[in-house]
Amino acid sequence: MGSTSSPPQRLSLDERQTLLRLARGSIVQGVKLGTPLQVSQDQYPTSLQYHRGSFVTLHSEGALRGCIGHLEAHQPLVVDVVENAYAAAFRDPRFPPLRQAELEGLDIHVAVLSTPVPIRFGSEQELLEILRPGVDGLILQYGHRKGTFLPSVWEQLPHPADFLNHLKRKTGLPVTSWPQGITALRYETESFS
Repeated sequence: MGSTSSPPQRLSLDERQTLLRLARGSIVQGVKLGTPLQVSQDQYPTSLQYHRGSFVTLHSEGALRGCIGHLEAHQPLVVDVVENAYAAAFRDPRFPPLRQAELEGLDIHVAVLSTPVPIRFGSEQELLEILRPGVDGLILQYGHRKGTFLPSVWEQLPHPADFLNHLKRKTGLPVTSWPQGITALRYETESFS
């Protein structure tokens, strides 16, 4: 069974390439057989067996084609990436299932998440001042509503107020107010493609 203790700080180039190869393999198998790749975690380095959250983002001709992931670490990283790659290609409700013709130009991006940690703040303005553009992934929670932006979203929304307002909208919260009881967590990612 995968380890839930602390993983190493960074993945090696070989480990990154292994995850990208497996992600592509899961998508190719999905096109051919309609099922994700099955992996046995013990066949991979210990660093890929740690329980870690991950997201897989797909682009085709520069446009978003799917993005699925897990914020919480609940299974070995190698399994999480394989499952998320398949889900991004075939289960993202914003897009039709990926077709064979799209495989050749498909760009696969993997983001491995650190453990989310709560942010202490007293107001929306204070949260804006604490955010680290380009570094922080952010999770907003309010009641049963929950939304996140990966750190890569800072590329499109480099200003903290824009980043936060778009995330509020995505979470289903009013952009013009700040309801009492909102909580926020931050995380970082190790991203590669």
